[in-house]
Amino acid sequence: MKNNLLLPNKYKKIGWYILIPSTVLGIFISLTGFETEWLNVKVFAILYDRIFDESKMFSFVKADITNTVTGVLFLIGAMLVGFSKEKTEDEFISELRLSSLLWSVWINYVLLFFAFIFIYGIPFFTVMVYNMFTVMIIFIARFNYILYKNSKLMSDEK
Repeated sequence: MKNNLLLPNKYKKIGWYILIPSTVLGIFISLTGFETEWLNVKVFAILYDRIFDESKMFSFVKADITNTVTGVLFLIGAMLVGFSKEKTEDEFISELRLSSLLWSVWINYVLLFFAFIFIYGIPFFTVMVYNMFTVMIIFIARFNYILYKNSKLMSDEK
């Protein structure tokens, strides 16, 4: 099956080089609340609203973009890893890619369902922020785990 939506295989390695450090940085920022002064810059915002500050639309505002940079790097890395071809892209890989994606969406929405029922207030907002990333995390984890498990099975048969 030919899939024109996948990137060439060489992007997978670049993706890992971006994904791993951005994941570590994201976890560090989440646990410590780390912010940098040098990433407190003027940015263009379509919508800006802060408590004790006026709302603005389509204007330049001063904001700390530490979380923005980390999130963007994570998404770029995850998309490069998740949507790059394997060295040998065959029907098994295509089927595995589809089932992993469906599996990750199901798990994501089950987690979201439980969050709606059992989490309230500010912690719910935090869960929603993390929820943006879970589809890609689960997809990459399951896809690579099944590939690894399958490669071990194939090497044991030889």
